[in-house]
Amino acid sequence: MQKSAFRATLTTKGRKTGEPHSVQLRAVWYDNMVYFSRRNENADWLKNALADNSVSVEFDGKTHHGMASLVTDESLAKKISELKYPGEERAQEVRTILQIKLS
Repeated sequence: MQKSAFRATLTTKGRKTGEPHSVQLRAVWYDNMVYFSRRNENADWLKNALADNSVSVEFDGKTHHGMASLVTDESLAKKISELKYPGEERAQEVRTILQIKLS
């Protein structure tokens, strides 16, 4: 897969219910990892992934399991935002970036 933005379904384990929680989001594939981002940390999917980092990502008709973690490298975070929002002003916004290492 090339570096690009695409639609994917992220499934996390609910931190309160323990039940699967799925949401469709714009994702970025870069350097063999899947990335999701958010302007703030208030999204349930992000809170769930931080509470239990075992997640699954569905795209191209396949489900992939992986481990989630926050991106702390500012230059990588900026790159992901630029790939997610090419040519848009919001590509310059500071975002919380979740990376998924697929197994």
